[in-house]
Amino acid sequence: MINKIRELAKYRQLIVTLVSRELKARYRGTVFGFFWSFLNPLLLLAVYSIVFGVILPTSSGRVENTMITGMNYSIFLFTGLLPWIWFNSSVLESANVLFINSNLIKKIKFPLEVLPITTVLTNLIHFLLGLPILVLFILFFGKDMPLTWWVLFLPVAVLVQLVFTLGMSFLVAALTVHFRDLKDILSNLLTLWFFATPIIYPFMIPAIQQHKPLVMVLSLNPMTHIIEAYHYTFVFGSLPHWKKLPVTLLVGLILLWVGYTVFDKLRDTFVEEV
Repeated sequence: MINKIRELAKYRQLIVTLVSRELKARYRGTVFGFFWSFLNPLLLLAVYSIVFGVILPTSSGRVENTMITGMNYSIFLFTGLLPWIWFNSSVLESANVLFINSNLIKKIKFPLEVLPITTVLTNLIHFLLGLPILVLFILFFGKDMPLTWWVLFLPVAVLVQLVFTLGMSFLVAALTVHFRDLKDILSNLLTLWFFATPIIYPFMIPAIQQHKPLVMVLSLNPMTHIIEAYHYTFVFGSLPHWKKLPVTLLVGLILLWVGYTVFDKLRDTFVEEV
């Protein structure tokens, strides 16, 4: 696999070109163009701020001594939603990426793994563009929620999520070619996965911690520890789970190996099937 990655590095300019094309194509024909990459997360956060800061100011609960209510809850929610949208969009789009680029695949010979990589990196850039919006809201509207030095831990959380998302995207892109029902199943599975991940609720609330089977189920979900890393980095201002995140990285590396291996085994069938 190491040799495959080295071979793939020769096509980095192609990946950059395809990512640039995807970013331009997404908002082509719109009035604000690329600025929608900033406007979308801003509008999303504005909606949550109105709902939980004005309409439901006492929503959500407590985590230890930290109040996560009102405007702080909208920031907590947005902190989890941003990386989830990156993951969710990457997996769903990867399920279609070989079909959408079927003409390109049949006409030009190039490493097909470039396509899911392009999908993940394009959504990574949208995720990164949403982070300044999050930081500004924390600075101006976060009550007793100062940014701490732990924000420097962000690249580690991003790296762990990148590895895990790439593995899942390779696997989904390859399997969907032969099992097309997977596309429809996937959207429902991701909805279930969303609610099984502590995005709209804190992992440490008593309602969860008092039920050991529930704690075990959530702990077995790799996205739990990835989202928690973002929450600890931005919202709680403390060290993320330093034991759980390396284990999650290991799980991500195993998934990346499995996903890439499946993709590599099936690559010769893609041209005929798409």
